[in-house]
Amino acid sequence: MASTERFTQVSSSVATLMFCWTVYQYYLPSSLRDSFESITSRCTQRLFSYFSPYLDITFDEYTSDRFSRSEIYTTIQNYLSDRSSNDAKSMKADYIKDSKSLLLSLGDNEEVLDEYNGVEVFWSSSKETTNRPSLPFYPASGDKRYYKLIFHNRDRKFILNTYLPYVLEEGEAISIRKRTRKLLTNAGSDGSDWMGDRDTMWSHIEFKHPARFDKLAMDETKKQMIIDDLLWFRSSKDYYSQIAKPWKRGYLLYGPPGTGKSTLVAAMANLLDYDIYDLELTAVKDNMQLRKLLTETTGKSIILIEDIDCSLDLTGQRKSKKDGNDEEEKDPVKKMLKKDGESEKKGSEVTLSGLLNFIDGIWSACGEERIIVFTTNYIDKLDPALIRRGRMDVHIELSYCSFEAFKCLAKNYLGVESHPLFESIGRLLQETETTPADVAECLMPRSLTTTTDDCLQNLVTVLENAVEKTKMKSNEDDFVGGEYFSKGNSIEIE
Repeated sequence: MASTERFTQVSSSVATLMFCWTVYQYYLPSSLRDSFESITSRCTQRLFSYFSPYLDITFDEYTSDRFSRSEIYTTIQNYLSDRSSNDAKSMKADYIKDSKSLLLSLGDNEEVLDEYNGVEVFWSSSKETTNRPSLPFYPASGDKRYYKLIFHNRDRKFILNTYLPYVLEEGEAISIRKRTRKLLTNAGSDGSDWMGDRDTMWSHIEFKHPARFDKLAMDETKKQMIIDDLLWFRSSKDYYSQIAKPWKRGYLLYGPPGTGKSTLVAAMANLLDYDIYDLELTAVKDNMQLRKLLTETTGKSIILIEDIDCSLDLTGQRKSKKDGNDEEEKDPVKKMLKKDGESEKKGSEVTLSGLLNFIDGIWSACGEERIIVFTTNYIDKLDPALIRRGRMDVHIELSYCSFEAFKCLAKNYLGVESHPLFESIGRLLQETETTPADVAECLMPRSLTTTTDDCLQNLVTVLENAVEKTKMKSNEDDFVGGEYFSKGNSIEIE
């Protein structure tokens, strides 16, 4: 009898609860129902947090503006990519643009354990499904994803002051290691030669130049000096902050054509694992565009301006150019030859002042860890203000091929470190001015049957001819300058 009464009471209670739930679901206004659920959720969370010793931090995929992906979220994703590949049971593989490999990340609602300095934390990847349609122009309109870090309350200071900075630093390092290095160039002022994404002023291809310092044909002492300076710069962030200077460094490479200036820049980029921004000044419209190009460069990069002596407006030739235009305007014949309505193409309006501000002005501090490199064949043509110390900190002269540089080329091209012809080649190199590019061309085998002796003998012949021409040119100059020279007579020497 007692059990029957108890069953009747339970059944009555269940029926009452079902009736109340039906009224709550179908007859209670949605506004009241949402308010009740919100209050219930907050009370439950507070009750749970009161008894639970664990805290959590949430990192949303998109920033507050909801238009751009959070850099912190991406950095954490890079950090967890290695951890998830070892421990997680569910993973996602994404192809990231400009990355060398696939990026593995935690699957939705997956959790992994991480340990650092004896402290254990939990990372989870979560997704909240929304009813909003996904819009291509509004990336945050779809599902909401986020990472959650869960840790014990006793480790709060360690997590905030030590662990999270470590995660962000390691995540950035992983991103750099996995990225594809780029060779970038600026498009013309009219955008006609754009090769890449029009959202940026730089277009790029993958940087694959094989140059390395151990293969460079140059003085070993100078080579080691450059390596030491580059490695010091890469690790000197705190020092530059201490002396209150932007973290950048300028290199001026000068010397005759064919002495390896561009190859040296490629070796510098490979040593430091940097991108290269090849800036074409003649394609820059004005100083304002030059400034925009600077602000779009990233850290860990080399900004290269080759043959800067060929930029007329920067080498003191602006006046002669202007004078030439004035003469053309004064000459009625030249003026008549111009077609009606034909306008002269407007060139770059970049000034020396604008370039100096680009290198060393206040806008040069808009980024970190950048190297600016100028190359020139004629250093005397450059304005002293452009290449002074502090702007171009390191001046490197790349001259004609020395015997030491030749031995490096012989090892690279022929695989030999000694040969009976080396002594003759060393003597001939001292008697003539030959670039490393010319020597390398002589050492290049012409066919599968070409031997090492053939290549070295070919170089000896070329050098002997060069020495002979140098002597004949010297004798010709002496004869022309002597008392036997008469106007109208000349000597032709083949």
